[in-house]
Amino acid sequence: MAKLASAVKRHKQSLKRRARNRHVRSTVKSSVKEVREALAESVEKSAELLGKASSVIARAGAKGVLHKKTASRKISRLAKAVHKAKK
Repeated sequence: MAKLASAVKRHKQSLKRRARNRHVRSTVKSSVKEVREALAESVEKSAELLGKASSVIARAGAKGVLHKKTASRKISRLAKAVHKAKK
């Protein structure tokens, strides 16, 4: 364990950040999973969930939990799958 006050503070900050990042990453995975499952059932429901999922993913990219290009790629692939199912 760290002895210096600044190191103790940095450790506390890293624990908070890790918890926040884990929560956001889990939310992203859940929203993507919901869209994929909805694709199997109905296209209308998946199109509705796509909007919610893309905003969750974009927010994760903006916060730095995901790299911006990774977030963009995930949104693009989801949208592509939903639009392909519409045809």
